[in-house]
Amino acid sequence: MKFLFIVQGEGRGHMTQAMVIGALLQQHGHDIGSVVLGSSDRRKAPDYFLEAFPCPIHRIQSPNFVTDKANKAIKMGATLWDNVKKLPYYTESIRKLDQLVLAERPDCILNFYDMLGGIYAMIYPSRSSFVVIGHQYLIYHPDFTFAQPGGIQKLLFKLNTKITCWNASKIIALSLWKPVRKAAVKNYSVWPPMVKKSVRSALPLSGNFFLVYIVNSGYAREIFELAKKYPEITIEAFWDAGEMPRRYQPLANLTFHQIDDRLFVEKLSQCKAYLSTAGFESIAEAMYLGKKTLMVPVEGQYEQQCNALDAEKSGAGLGAKNFDPQLLARLTASNSSSTDSFEQFAEWQHSLDSCFAEWMQEMQGSKIPVAN
Repeated sequence: MKFLFIVQGEGRGHMTQAMVIGALLQQHGHDIGSVVLGSSDRRKAPDYFLEAFPCPIHRIQSPNFVTDKANKAIKMGATLWDNVKKLPYYTESIRKLDQLVLAERPDCILNFYDMLGGIYAMIYPSRSSFVVIGHQYLIYHPDFTFAQPGGIQKLLFKLNTKITCWNASKIIALSLWKPVRKAAVKNYSVWPPMVKKSVRSALPLSGNFFLVYIVNSGYAREIFELAKKYPEITIEAFWDAGEMPRRYQPLANLTFHQIDDRLFVEKLSQCKAYLSTAGFESIAEAMYLGKKTLMVPVEGQYEQQCNALDAEKSGAGLGAKNFDPQLLARLTASNSSSTDSFEQFAEWQHSLDSCFAEWMQEMQGSKIPVAN
């Protein structure tokens, strides 16, 4: 079968998911004709993603978040207005996407939570079979817990998720926990997270440093103040600050690294614990390596509030409003229940191959009816 990928470029987790599924498809003799990356000026596509596919990667302009001046909190009003102003650019993106689909003629379009991919499926439902993959689709499971209070942010999150999976013939939700009950949604499956091969082959060690990953570089000031106030804590941090050197050490106990997939996995496997802004994929990777996580959701990003709540429920670690050293002490205290949670997670994650094989049988056995 021939596939075309549409990948939301705002979050690196969606890129990881595309890389893992891409590798599985190629191992089973399927073809990926093209990858379409929803890009913005805010994020630079990492080299490890660009080098992961033996096919062309096309960039189109796609909706993204707007942050405050400190590049820390998400400004929802500004985000909505900025994307409204860019509607002509997004119209052109959909036109380019359609040209590519008509040229490629894929049997299936895999959309990794890109809004334009969902809008394209609304406009051209007969172009191909549409399948969507993302942890956000877990909101359709009866055991999912929404962060409170929800308000307008919850409504916007649900609306965005609905748009991305419009006309999907298959909805694949990714979850840190193995579901017991089934959802009432048609053509809906829950899979374990897409943990990449480099993480699965890493050797976990117990180091003496905390690892930090910050999506928005504005959180660097908070990490700097934490390291300055507590010199006994050693921190290795990864950020996306293109104007800075690859390795920057402002304090004896604090080192910042530019995003580097290989180095990040190495540090994650060796850290004492992981501090994150509640991105789904890196929490899953930490769980696989038996590392507890302190999760501080990006301010104004409701989805990450849900991620932190869901991960805490799964035994990944603790959710918090800031990187509190007292919480770090609680996090690193020995806890046999965490070990049990990590072992259960690893067992759940290892079922990915069987989930994939079942989906392939569905795809090749019959045409799946549209879910919406």
